[in-house]
Amino acid sequence: MPSYQAPLRDMRFVMDEMFDYPSHYAALPCGDEASPDVVNAILEEGARFARDVLLPLNQSGDEEGCLLEGGEVKAPQGFKEAYQQYVEGGWPSLAADPEQGGQGLPPSLAMMLSEMICATNLAWGMYPGLSHGAADALRHHGTDEQKETYLTKLVEGVWTGTMCLTEPHCGTDLGLIKTRAVPNESGAYAITGTKIFISAGDHNLAENIVHLVLAKLPGAPEGSKGISLFVVPKFMPDAQGNPGDRNGVSCGSLEHKMGIHGNATCVMNFDGATGYLVGAPNKGLACMFTMMNAARLGVGIQ
Repeated sequence: MPSYQAPLRDMRFVMDEMFDYPSHYAALPCGDEASPDVVNAILEEGARFARDVLLPLNQSGDEEGCLLEGGEVKAPQGFKEAYQQYVEGGWPSLAADPEQGGQGLPPSLAMMLSEMICATNLAWGMYPGLSHGAADALRHHGTDEQKETYLTKLVEGVWTGTMCLTEPHCGTDLGLIKTRAVPNESGAYAITGTKIFISAGDHNLAENIVHLVLAKLPGAPEGSKGISLFVVPKFMPDAQGNPGDRNGVSCGSLEHKMGIHGNATCVMNFDGATGYLVGAPNKGLACMFTMMNAARLGVGIQ
């Protein structure tokens, strides 16, 4: 069986000797919380979680893969239980804003945990991985109501996020997307279209999944200047903020990526799904770049 020992000595050398993290953290908001004792405890416990919980699921998860059955996706055995431990340990909220239930610790410290997760089980790590970017996008561009509805849940990890950009006929040229958003009388929008290569597009790890979807409004300008961004939950939040009725979004099929069969890479179908505009109309690509840039940092860690 493969073994893993987090390179804590190297990490501490970089943090202590190269970057003098205590002085750096002390200058940051809430940085005084990141004392040497706290940082060491986080590194040690993160290494234990990666080694003892995630690593044993890596090979078995890739061999088993995900299962699409009855319109629902199930992750490999053990993935859900590992995710519950992750949430119960407070790991999703490590560097999030305390106003949304986060611990307010420096993002660079959370990056250390990300490295350990990616080193031991990348497929599993992709389930919570995009939630941070989704939360960032909503924090910067969402309405107060959207922040109240989604941010705390994403920060806590009880809900996860996705990034829905690519379509069957267009990859990098997003100006060609065909997904449409039609406004209705309630102020919401009916989202219709198909997205592909959606990491963690559907699964059974979290209570709800928050999709950030690029689509075009009626009469929108041609090309990328006519793209808008929408938040589309798998389950519509009820009056108490809990998952309610199922929305019109589903996984049409699972795609297969070498080395990460344990992650549900989905074709997602939006069939008149209820969504809400994030940011200004036709400015969705700029809003989505907040999430895309967070994802790029994550890929760099991978």
